[in-house]
Amino acid sequence: MKLIEKLNDITEPFKNAVITIGNFDGVHIGHQSLLHEVVEKAADINGTAIAITFEPHPMRVLKKKNHPPLITLYEQKIELIKKSKIDILICIPFDKAFASISAKEFIENILVKKIGMKIIIIGKDYTFGKNREGDIKLLKRFADDMGFEVILNDWILAPHNEFGRISSTAIRKLVINGEVANAQKMLGRYYQVRGKVIQGRDRGGKLLGFPTANITLSDELVPKAGVYAVTVEIMNENYQGVANIGYSPTFDDHQFTVEVHILDFKKDIYGENIRINFIKRIRDEKKFSNINELIAQIKSDIEIAKEIISG
Repeated sequence: MKLIEKLNDITEPFKNAVITIGNFDGVHIGHQSLLHEVVEKAADINGTAIAITFEPHPMRVLKKKNHPPLITLYEQKIELIKKSKIDILICIPFDKAFASISAKEFIENILVKKIGMKIIIIGKDYTFGKNREGDIKLLKRFADDMGFEVILNDWILAPHNEFGRISSTAIRKLVINGEVANAQKMLGRYYQVRGKVIQGRDRGGKLLGFPTANITLSDELVPKAGVYAVTVEIMNENYQGVANIGYSPTFDDHQFTVEVHILDFKKDIYGENIRINFIKRIRDEKKFSNINELIAQIKSDIEIAKEIISG
């Protein structure tokens, strides 16, 4: 996949461009279906499969406050879209000047003339352009005159229709509520956070006998406080683990932390960037009356995590 981060880097239209447009936050099963359809359609017409997205997320520009946390930051979004076998990912820098472009101008000057769009595949509710005036009706109105086809991609429902339509909003809600196992059903993979291992309070190993890696997070969306069965990716190796998110009430820290005990692991990883995949929530955080009670609970958590991960 080729990544293009400036429209000016496109010097000529692409051959038979089949495109889709979206923010693709989460690159969930619905997004994956859309991207797959673009790849298949491009293959049918000997064309180029193209996805168009924006950075930063338009809500960060249009709505300065109260915008939702992102499910996937830019780096991860690119990695996930690459797995779809899209030929070209165009990431348009989004600012107020770009936001002021009319839908007609965006279609005619950017999609058709610059990119060479022959087919556009989008979801039923997607809107674009100034004041969100661009929609399915507008695209179809211009399609014949500008020489492109509009294809609608059907909404994807969650497995067994448990949570209705798959959407970034629904996934975000599940993660915030700690329902990471249900989020996995919509994402098609485990919810993942990334971060750097930093110096912690140095009591996990010395005091409790269970060393933990303390993480300074890169991600914005953090699962609900509690204990989770996880897998951990470190230097291209995968390990089982138990993650704790919260405030360590037994020690009255009142300081939010994300830390993970990596099973059967003894390497020094301070300063390393790691990835934590959340498989299932085990329990709430709890204040224990003494250290021995906490140690017994950690041992139990580890056994439960092993069963979850291997099962």
